[in-house]
Amino acid sequence: MHPPVTPDPQTGHIWLGHPPKTAGFRRLLAGLFFAGVATFAQLYSPQGLLPLIAADLETTADQAALLVSASTIGLAAAVIPWSFVGDRLGRKPAMTISIVAACLFGIGATLAPSFGAILAFRVLEGVALGGVPALAMAYLNEEVHPASAGQTAGTFIAGTVIGGLIGRIIAAPIGEWYHWRIGMAVVLALAVASAICFLLLTPVARKFTPTTTSLRRAVASITTNLRSPVLNVMYLQGMLLMGGFVAVYNFLGFHLLDEFSLPVSVVSLVFLAYLMGTVTSPWAGRMATKYRPSQVLMVLTITMIAGVLLTLVPNIWVLFFGLLVFTGAFFGAHSVASGWAGAAAEGGRAQSTSLYNLYYYAGSSLFGWLGGIFLTGYGWLGTVLMTAGLASVALVATALLYVFVVQPRIKAAQQQNASQP
Repeated sequence: MHPPVTPDPQTGHIWLGHPPKTAGFRRLLAGLFFAGVATFAQLYSPQGLLPLIAADLETTADQAALLVSASTIGLAAAVIPWSFVGDRLGRKPAMTISIVAACLFGIGATLAPSFGAILAFRVLEGVALGGVPALAMAYLNEEVHPASAGQTAGTFIAGTVIGGLIGRIIAAPIGEWYHWRIGMAVVLALAVASAICFLLLTPVARKFTPTTTSLRRAVASITTNLRSPVLNVMYLQGMLLMGGFVAVYNFLGFHLLDEFSLPVSVVSLVFLAYLMGTVTSPWAGRMATKYRPSQVLMVLTITMIAGVLLTLVPNIWVLFFGLLVFTGAFFGAHSVASGWAGAAAEGGRAQSTSLYNLYYYAGSSLFGWLGGIFLTGYGWLGTVLMTAGLASVALVATALLYVFVVQPRIKAAQQQNASQP
């Protein structure tokens, strides 16, 4: 039996989900926050260790970066299948299977003896982890009031920020002091603890209805979303902005070691810039509700470009300031784009958020690796210019969407309202 329901404060209608400021609402946000921590702590734990891994396993920078790309490739391939598993089993049960399986594969990646075996386990770990980002936004959009969608999306993304920070800033110094495998193992233990918090805190779904989707309906759902110009631009945002973001964090450590001769434990402190995301993600969600999401997205993308260009200045404090600006703007942009991808879904909300994540992690895998090719060929300047170029393409796409789609819709709505008595 469902808990007592309350009327929607705006319409007076009964809202079957968890109303804002209730215990169920707070437990849902807290549970999904920990799901984000559990997922992204282990997903990115090798990133701060890449220089150590490259030296220990005798690989190049771009080859070592495959340990990050391997997981994001697996995740990108799995997000759409996970969305249909979630439709059938329920969001929380599917996410539970996802997190538990990922932790088991994470143990394999930590203990595997060779670089090839580690890559294989990292792919499987990514496939398992795909269930969390594939279903979290759909879960939130079902269980909370639409007026709270921006806040809840920002809270989940804040959890992913903390998870990514933990995965990097804890693994790197432990890896330098002891061994990179021990650094990954400690992060994995923290991910397991966060997964347990997710299981204990997240309340029973109140609006979910199991469905079994045929292959034909699944393809129709995906293609319907892919015909939407708004959704296509949001998917493109995820791919380009995330690709540049991961490239910067994959190879900044190599740049700092070469340019400033800093130890890995000190270099790992740059990942504290991730804390900017805990502020900018919910803030951007509120701004997108108050103003036009497309306008907020354009401002944040311009800020990203300015921030990454500042990292070219040969001063450690200016570089760190630029990294703060770049990181905060990225997480704000991601919050807006991912929230819009769910809200504007036309062929299934879970499938739309899964498509966003497919593009998002495909960009992470491709450009996160390609940034190493630019680093090898052109130095840090090459990686930065690649990132700025990706963000510039995303900016142009959003501007075109605003001019040719958003503004005409606004004018049409205004004319319709004016014609009504």
